[in-house]
Amino acid sequence: MSDASPRNLKLTIEYDGSRYLGWQVQPQGATIQGVIEDAIERVTGERRRINGSGRTDAGVHAFGQVANVRVRTRIPTDRLAGALNANLPDDVVVLAVEDVPWAFHARYDATAKTYEYVVETRRTRPVVGRGRVHHHPAALDVDAMRAAATALVGQHDFRSFATVDPVRAGRSAVRTLFEAGVERDGTRVRFRFTADGFLYNMVRALVGTLLEIGVGRRPADDVARVLAACDRRVAGPNAPARGLTLVRVEYAPDAPPGCA
Repeated sequence: MSDASPRNLKLTIEYDGSRYLGWQVQPQGATIQGVIEDAIERVTGERRRINGSGRTDAGVHAFGQVANVRVRTRIPTDRLAGALNANLPDDVVVLAVEDVPWAFHARYDATAKTYEYVVETRRTRPVVGRGRVHHHPAALDVDAMRAAATALVGQHDFRSFATVDPVRAGRSAVRTLFEAGVERDGTRVRFRFTADGFLYNMVRALVGTLLEIGVGRRPADDVARVLAACDRRVAGPNAPARGLTLVRVEYAPDAPPGCA
């Protein structure tokens, strides 16, 4: 054990989740949390549990996952990222390491998260980047999906879009969705959601419901009915995990220093 002073480190992480069982450590199989904790132990000599901003599912990717870990090491932050990356597989990379206040917690201090979901609509299956898109070879009415998505913005009970009902465990299902965008990008359609938090499988359920609107299986104004039902059976199916990427996690800016 190092005699260095304890530090709280904030890690910004990018990963391709295709071959992992998700973020959280599992008894069997590789996870993102597990390989990063292994790297930290090899670099610092300490086995520490890291706190992620959220638990992405198996097959979900990230451009800007955030985690924090409390360790004792003298290695400066400008060298830590390189040291960790030298001990990580090539589908996981630490983009940045920062010293943060001891009280900082990657999950509980997050104020907003943004996810993107990509659907490929061309007839032939994608090959390049196939692990990051959902192949849905059907014409989609983007205008109808965009109109439907506007009803999602704001503060709502999103129980209809959660695989596990948090209310049964005594937790709130109310979240504030700041952005729900749908854009065409060539043969691909990109869904983008920013909220103060997401329920389990919420983004995938939102996309699955909007896709049903896009192919005409339900009307664009059905979103209001689904929200009001507070019943997962009323919404569409979960879209596959592979099309989902955590884009960024936001935190409140540090308070300005006070007077001495």
